[in-house]
Amino acid sequence: MARVSSPSRPKAAPTPYVELDRTAWSRLRENQPMSLEQKDLARLRGLGDRLDLSEVEEVYLPLSRLLHYYVEAVHGLRLATSEFLGERPARVPFVVGVAGSVAVGKSTTARILKELMSRWPHTPRVALVTTDGFLHSNAELERRGLLQRKGFPESYDRRALHRFIADVKSGMPVVEAPHYSHLTYDVLPDTVRVRKPDVLIIEGLNVLQPPTVRPDGSSTGAISDYFDFSVYVDAPVEEIRTWYVERFLRLRETAFADPQSYFHRYAGLSDEEARETAAGIWERINEPNLVENVLPTRERATLVLTKGADHAVTKIRLRKL
Repeated sequence: MARVSSPSRPKAAPTPYVELDRTAWSRLRENQPMSLEQKDLARLRGLGDRLDLSEVEEVYLPLSRLLHYYVEAVHGLRLATSEFLGERPARVPFVVGVAGSVAVGKSTTARILKELMSRWPHTPRVALVTTDGFLHSNAELERRGLLQRKGFPESYDRRALHRFIADVKSGMPVVEAPHYSHLTYDVLPDTVRVRKPDVLIIEGLNVLQPPTVRPDGSSTGAISDYFDFSVYVDAPVEEIRTWYVERFLRLRETAFADPQSYFHRYAGLSDEEARETAAGIWERINEPNLVENVLPTRERATLVLTKGADHAVTKIRLRKL
């Protein structure tokens, strides 16, 4: 009698990531000390974020421990390279990229990492720079017809951003970055000075963008080539849309109420009008940019933090290959 074989299960697609739920990830904290207090979170938490001390303990302390391993390992590799070349070894800044959508909480993630890493014994100088300052000015975006595509890759001065990171990485004593105002929604004439940091954190929508080829065949290069570690803050698109609308409503009562705010015209909207306005901005600008440009870079990250509907991290994916 012929034996009938049971249908074999389809094999899971290969992935370079190991995936852990929050409970499993939290165990990797081991003895990493807790150095933040509730008052610190009030200062670091972004508008709409529900970050609490338990999330710092269960998500960010294990990540801080992992980053410490990376910093020491990368430094050791550079020492080996210097020895091979017969050069005098020099400490090179460790660069961390933090990417993700508008309203997903990447700015809070970057600030928490900065705070934790700056409290390590041997890395007191940690600098945080956002790519907002490298946006073209509103006047320049208007001239190029890109004002309604602000935040898309083409709205940034990528060459200036490349120069900035390369200069910091090369050990220049002082490197200046443009300063951006979320009040006036424009680049300011003053600058932010970065002075030989031990760690540089670069936060922005498109920091994991791959290089593009120019019409003449040359490449733009990728700023992520300078990264030693990168984090992508992830969540379902519909959840981010909800968070964006909720944040817009809060800003209407806070920042938008300032007469100097670029968005002051929205301060007097009713709740219904504000929701419709926010949803329209999301659908015209932020969602297309997320789907077309930001989300496709997720698989380039070293680590992916995935959030649930309550804004809390539920899953962590760490690249092993």
